[in-house]
Amino acid sequence: MIYETKEISSELLSGLKPNNYTRRIKSHFAAYGTGYDFLHFYAVEENGEKLGIISVFNASMMISTFKDKRFDDKVLGELAGFILMNKPAAVEFEAEYSDKLAELTKAEYKGDKRTEFSFVAKNDIPPLDVNELPKLDDVFRILAPCFPAIKNSYELWLTDTSHRVRRGLSQSFLLGNYTTATIQYIIDGVALVGHVGTIPEERGKFHARQLLYWIGEKLTQDGFQVRLFARPHRVSYYEEIGFKACGIDLVLERIENE
Repeated sequence: MIYETKEISSELLSGLKPNNYTRRIKSHFAAYGTGYDFLHFYAVEENGEKLGIISVFNASMMISTFKDKRFDDKVLGELAGFILMNKPAAVEFEAEYSDKLAELTKAEYKGDKRTEFSFVAKNDIPPLDVNELPKLDDVFRILAPCFPAIKNSYELWLTDTSHRVRRGLSQSFLLGNYTTATIQYIIDGVALVGHVGTIPEERGKFHARQLLYWIGEKLTQDGFQVRLFARPHRVSYYEEIGFKACGIDLVLERIENE
């Protein structure tokens, strides 16, 4: 059974498996709680026992299971029906179940593989002039030509990013006036690098590589694990920077939103 719930707490979420999906769910709750129309939480239950938690933030769905709990084929079937009924633009879930979910939802979704990377520090922060508290409008100016979804959603992006930054859940970095990177969440000692962009006229000059390496070293020194996700064909690029591939998962993306 899958049902919407507002009975969400930090204590409850601490029982989920320690992975990216849990951290995303925790970041949603830490940022907004349960009082906003654009964020909904659902419990996955079987025989009166909670097996997992789902968050739907705008058009993205995150799913994670509790420690020592698993979804059997019956629950996965219910979950597939829930996805097809709610029609989120993207669904992220543990790799253990992704192939099965992809098969059950293939009429409307396709699976897109991505690699998770973890930064391996050398304890050597390069002397770059990085702005750690940039104006978000300066960040947006760089990201807009790189990400159409952001370009067309300025107010939504600005409201959400500024909200998370104020709560210490996110951070943006600016190198010069041409390259930026944003930490999507800082949860449970893990910092996830999200949108990275360089203005068109400065591309090919290794600015993004330099900034990502600097961020990896700086945040590691500050006591965080630094992670990011990218398509599998980018493995060598990120390994050259200092990241090591540590896993592969499958994101379900709605076909009409390609």
